[in-house]
Formats: sequence, structure tokens, C-alpha cells
Amino acid sequence: MTTNAFTICSWLWCGFLIVWLIWSFSAKPTQHREDISSRLSYVVLTVAGCYLMFAKDVPRDWLRIKLFSDNLGTAALGIALTTAGIALAIWARAYLGSNWSGTVTVKVGHELVRTGPYRWVRHPIYSGLILAMLGTALARREVRGLIAVLLLYAGFKIKSKIEEQTMVATFGSQYSDYARETGAILPRLRR
Repeated sequence: MTTNAFTICSWLWCGFLIVWLIWSFSAKPTQHREDISSRLSYVVLTVAGCYLMFAKDVPRDWLRIKLFSDNLGTAALGIALTTAGIALAIWARAYLGSNWSGTVTVKVGHELVRTGPYRWVRHPIYSGLILAMLGTALARREVRGLIAVLLLYAGFKIKSKIEEQTMVATFGSQYSDYARETGAILPRLRR
């Protein structure tokens, strides 16, 4: 049952990657890019998380320990969360438009986007990807899925801090005000 759920989640991720690849060609030219050491600080964690989640096999038996039994409810919830997370990430990417980059950059003519999902969180793409990875972890049902979510979250937390510094340097008080009004990865409950 959940083997099929994990397969469905994997196909959803493949679709997401195709959309992301196609959209990557419409980004504005880069004005400033982070250095390689900055990029490595989060890329290692996110790649490790993706490896743990999607590798056919992992080298340690304890990573394959089942967290819960195979049931339709968990499988359906995993597919639903994966779908919702990917949809949120795609929605956020559509609003970001040509300002998007896979690395921390400032684009030529960079704009501060505060519409769509950016009304509630400053990093809704990360929010969506973490939610989608959580759903896929439910479909996977193994310890490695939980660890993968934590690694992805840690990587995005580091990357978001670097982006925050870059956006404050680019937009100054306009970004600082925006940061006070919104959550980073989760919506702020009180304003």
C-alpha cells in the first residue's frame, strides 16, 4: 500500500523537478551571487536529506526501521501533504517570477515580492518543500524519512538566514519591515 504511495510521491517530485527546470530558464541575469563556501553550508544538508529520502537503499539497517504500520490513511495523508507542499512551492515560484534563483543571489532589477504566499511567509518555497518532504516521509514510513525532513529543514533554515542578510543589504528597512510582519518558513500567528 505505502510502497505505491511512495511511488506516487516520487512521481510528484519528478513533475516538480521538470517544472522547476523549465522555469529556471526564465530567471533574470544575476547581479550578485553568494560564494561557494556559503552555498556549501546548506547544499550538503539538503542533498543528504534528498539522498536519504529517495535512495533505493541506505547503508545502515537502523535507517530502514519502520516508524508505523502500512495503512491507507497514512498513505493518503502522505500523498496529500506531498501534493500540497509541491503546489505551495510552485505557487510561490510563480509569484517570485524571474527574481528566482536556486542559490542566494540578487538579480538585475530585483524586486521585493510581498504578494501571493509571500504575504504570509518570506520563504514559502521552503515551506512547501518541507511540507512535501514530510508527506513523502509518511509514505516512506522509515526512520530515514524523518531524518531527511530534519536535514532539509536545517539546510533551508541556514539558506534562509543567508538570504535574509542579502535581502536586508539589498532592500534595507523595506525588507526589515517585511520581516517583522511575516514569518520566515511558518506564518506568524500574531502581527
